Amino acid sequence: MIKLTVLFESPFWVGIFEKEQDGKYSVARIVFGAEPRDFEVFEFVINKMDQLKFSNPQEDEIVKRKINPKRLQREVKKEISKKNIVSKAQDALRLEIEKNKKERRSFNSKLKEAIKQERFELKQQKKKEKKRGH
Repeated sequence: MIKLTVLFESPFWVGIFEKEQDGKYSVARIVFGAEPRDFEVFEFVINKMDQLKFSNPQEDEIVKRKINPKRLQREVKKEISKKNIVSKAQDALRLEIEKNKKERRSFNSKLKEAIKQERFELKQQKKKEKKRGH
């Protein structure tokens, strides 16, 4: 089951997709920019939903039980009236951002080290050429 929440995070409108599948929970975030109209959201869901990159699936404690239809209706109404994101979605997004930050830092560190090593080798080569007298 995939759930979409559209909300305003200054200065842009953002869509949070929450996916629960086989006891796993993952989240994707998309920035709409200006306030999206209903048909724009529907068009996105129909055409570009398969291009979303969801976070790594996390274990989710799901209790399955039959829900009374009236209760389900009340819960849907309550979900629609909510204005903030579910904290579970925020946690999943935060973990994904931290993971990406660590990967980016390690990549940049390796890149800096490679550049430093290349400069060192170039210096050594120049030093040898000077010593040879060429």
